[in-house]
Amino acid sequence: MEQQNILKFLAIQERDYLRALAEIKAGSKQGHWMWYIFPQISGLGTSINAVQYAIEDLGHATEYLSHPVLGPRLIEISNALLSVEHKSANQIMGSPDDLKLRSSMTLFSSVQRADEVFQKVLDKYFDGKPDSRTLNLIGKS
Repeated sequence: MEQQNILKFLAIQERDYLRALAEIKAGSKQGHWMWYIFPQISGLGTSINAVQYAIEDLGHATEYLSHPVLGPRLIEISNALLSVEHKSANQIMGSPDDLKLRSSMTLFSSVQRADEVFQKVLDKYFDGKPDSRTLNLIGKS
């Protein structure tokens, strides 16, 4: 991932990460931060934010997870999701952000030696089923 892309995520997360984490811990996403807190593979979304914050490929997803700030943040907020009880992904995230969450978790669970939290989110909220479009785009279908 180019340094410019890393800086883009760091800058926007500096503004919204703690708010996003608090919303997830409260079990109710309110803000408009989905694209850069739970990024997806390029080719899924067409909005300006979806394109701007898309992860280009599995190699870039690996670099994102390896980053000393971005990786731990994604793991932390994903673990916070696992702590929410008695709610579906749709109840927590709303639609279509629940679908974006599934795509993001599919992408990052596909990274070699990824933290198991991403698969656990898929297990808890999506019956363990990954997003097929994401798998197609990363060549894992």
